[in-house]
Amino acid sequence: MVDVGTSGVRAAVVDGDGRVDHVHVVEVLPTSPAPAFVECDAARMAEAVVEVARAALAAGGPVRGVGIANQRASTIVWERATGRPVGPGIGWQDLRTVGVCLALQAQGIRVAPNESATKLAMLLDLADPDRRRDLCFGTVDTWVAWTLSGGVLHVTDATNAGVTGLRLPDGSDWDPVVLEALRIPPEVLPRVVDSSAVLGEATALPGAPPLAGMAGDQQASLIGQGCTRPGLAKVTFGTGGMLDCCVGGTRPSFPRRGGQGTFPIAAWQRHGRITWGVEAIMLSAGACVEWLRDDLGVIDTAAQSDAVAGACRDTGDAWFVPALFGMGTPVWDFGARGTLVGLTRGTGRAQVVRAVLEGVAHRGADLLAAAEADTSMDIPVLRVDGGMSANATFVAALADAIGRPVELSPVTEATTLGAAYLAGMALGLWADEEEVAAAWSPRAVVEPRLGDAGRAARRARWLEARQRALETVPELSSLDF
Repeated sequence: MVDVGTSGVRAAVVDGDGRVDHVHVVEVLPTSPAPAFVECDAARMAEAVVEVARAALAAGGPVRGVGIANQRASTIVWERATGRPVGPGIGWQDLRTVGVCLALQAQGIRVAPNESATKLAMLLDLADPDRRRDLCFGTVDTWVAWTLSGGVLHVTDATNAGVTGLRLPDGSDWDPVVLEALRIPPEVLPRVVDSSAVLGEATALPGAPPLAGMAGDQQASLIGQGCTRPGLAKVTFGTGGMLDCCVGGTRPSFPRRGGQGTFPIAAWQRHGRITWGVEAIMLSAGACVEWLRDDLGVIDTAAQSDAVAGACRDTGDAWFVPALFGMGTPVWDFGARGTLVGLTRGTGRAQVVRAVLEGVAHRGADLLAAAEADTSMDIPVLRVDGGMSANATFVAALADAIGRPVELSPVTEATTLGAAYLAGMALGLWADEEEVAAAWSPRAVVEPRLGDAGRAARRARWLEARQRALETVPELSSLDF
């Protein structure tokens, strides 16, 4: 399986029992040539994909098939004849097209700057202003499939296509209104395929195994944690945090964003049918621990936050709101800012570190409450992966904040396992989504320790702190995409 994240490329071999082995990683970091600019080197990314995939195969091959998981919405444009990128890859975090998004809003077209649509238009304006060249557009999954197939496959799956800002809400086709507004020729777009299907041969790899599965990272993580039944949900706590919940075969009724700030997503597509979900987003999660380490210097490593926070029983009524980059679900306030309140002379290093971990946990509770409200579903247990899932103090705080069990993924990065399940279903190694759900076995289950009254009181105090964090920069708070 090949997994291309924001900071690196990894490959691994997954066996029929869901065990992930022979992991190989190459760092491929984005660059920021100017404020709000985020770029990636697509050519180096392609080299790294082949490098780690061949290394994994050399250690654990041969394999029955290949799956792809990837960072979503990052945008690459290349020449069809040569496969050479015509400009830098534009990362999903890049915000240089905010003005274009606002201008489109005035025309009644809602596209967010983190989606691919305006990034693609910008790259075309630079490389092909007359729209005469034979170019290909792709998100990272498309670029990886092109690379592994030697330029034969120009495809994307429904999960990645759905977050480009270029699809109709029901996922049935590309949106002609958006294409016309941004002067995007349909010929540059990839073919949309099932997330689980045999698509072609990965001829760049020894033995040319079939490419059989692909999905965006969050959807792959959802599947990797067995959330293939309606009402099952997971959160990935990385730099930010993403909660995804399986809804089923019927699309959520809201066109773009629910009343509590979640988004409808294509969770996966199989046999031409989309299984839908919702996604809730926090913009700062592990980034807050990195802030403690890199900027404040109160911890030496991210892992140390567990032991430091564990040195005190509570925060002494100090409260942290993780809004370093603004607030996502449920309020979506880009002008919100991180807040640390309730400090006294007795507040020390341990209390501050614990407050940060508990603040991220309460944001996790925000996401869960929003998903339940927007789907009218009860989510009885929350499954968790990502780097912060290894932090025992944080996971205990999360269980207390949500008041229900937290199940920890058997692998820290469940995206790899999800890509394997998608490819394996296409190849007959797993029969269907029900068998994937039945294969789930958490490495641990963490139960909440607080009673209902204690949890409600702590939650109320944190929500008071959250309110103080809102509209810190009013000009940004007025933006809505």
